[in-house]
Amino acid sequence: MKNKKTFGLVLFIILFSYFLILMDNSIIFTSTVKTSQDLNMNEASLSWVSNAYTITFGGFLLLAGRLGDLMGRKIIFVSGLFIFGLSSLAVGLSTSTEMMIIARAVQGIGSAIIAPTSLALLMDSYQGNLRMKAISYYGATAGIGSSFGLILGGWLTSAISWRVGFLLNVPFSLLLIVLTLAKVQQNEIKPSKIDFLGSLLSVIISVLFVYGITISNLLIIVASLILILVFLLWEKRITYALIPLELFKNRNRTGSYIARFTFMMAMLTYWFILPQIMQKMYNFSPLESGLAFLPLTLVNFIAALFLPKLTKALGNSKVMILGQVILLTGMFLSFISQPEWGYFYAMAFQMMIIGLGQGWLLAPLTAAGVAGVPPELSGAASGLTNMMHQLGGPVGLSIVVLFSSSVIDLSAYYHLIMAFITVFLLIGFLVLIFTNPVNEK
Repeated sequence: MKNKKTFGLVLFIILFSYFLILMDNSIIFTSTVKTSQDLNMNEASLSWVSNAYTITFGGFLLLAGRLGDLMGRKIIFVSGLFIFGLSSLAVGLSTSTEMMIIARAVQGIGSAIIAPTSLALLMDSYQGNLRMKAISYYGATAGIGSSFGLILGGWLTSAISWRVGFLLNVPFSLLLIVLTLAKVQQNEIKPSKIDFLGSLLSVIISVLFVYGITISNLLIIVASLILILVFLLWEKRITYALIPLELFKNRNRTGSYIARFTFMMAMLTYWFILPQIMQKMYNFSPLESGLAFLPLTLVNFIAALFLPKLTKALGNSKVMILGQVILLTGMFLSFISQPEWGYFYAMAFQMMIIGLGQGWLLAPLTAAGVAGVPPELSGAASGLTNMMHQLGGPVGLSIVVLFSSSVIDLSAYYHLIMAFITVFLLIGFLVLIFTNPVNEK
């Protein structure tokens, strides 16, 4: 970068674009009731408003990340912003269920391009301590964007319309396109073959896996697992693999991928189900159920501000494990709390602990996922990191829904949900303990 102003502007472009797509993923949670009323959706079609986005997001992440490596991250990033902005317009103007679902699917493709490319751009633009600080902010954005989406979705739905949350993406996308074209430098492109078969398999596997989990179809899930083996055998054979298997040779990096997967298994379930419980048990409005996440969001934001200094003092691995422990503690306290105590005693305090853990976990997980990766593979590593983030959510949520759908009592339902979430995070904790040396700084 030529100067600090340009340097900071690039960070803004990266973080704001990532914030938009993550916020958009959760904004739908507090606006589902109004959306279904306006478009006359039943429960099944309403679920596909979220599923269509998730499936395409997860399905195209690896391909998008690799295309950035091979064709240049700047042009791929701009393409993603254009697709995201145009599809957001279509979502906001939707007049039927079919139009809404198709637009959300296309929006997921745009997000799948933006997510890994933005992280790869960050790796290209920053070095040393500045890179560490930038990754900290990037990781924090993941948590804040998702949490803030709940608040914004609730407020806009109650005050204006659920459509506004999507229409706002249009001018923001245009702004980011202009800034990217003007201020972001193109990365050096090394000529290489494109793994077309691997790309096709990755999309099919991701779509089939998420779809199978979503509709609880064991045959489709097994088929996707078989295709994973075929994919890995193919990737091992070629020198221009979509996912270079050397990414998994580093134990810390592999552990971070698994822990990120379990994190989203827990958190998407938490973000999706808790607003529903609040609205049913406490008679919260969409706005109130969104604002109820403020303790989590605010503490997450504050924690993120102190993260660079904490990481410098303790090292990435220790901060990562510390964040996981705090997050696990917050969820366990939520599990043993009684929802009958009311929001402030059963949820608000626990949310502050969860926000602290989330604020100190996501950024180190992100850093570990791309640590030690050569520049020509940063897009692939970024794609894999984001894929774990996106696929973990629907897997966790589908497992929870499968085992809890028959529970009628709200208190028992709450405890069952929190038990699953706590177990998911416990698995992530054990993975991090076994894959990260305690003496590392």
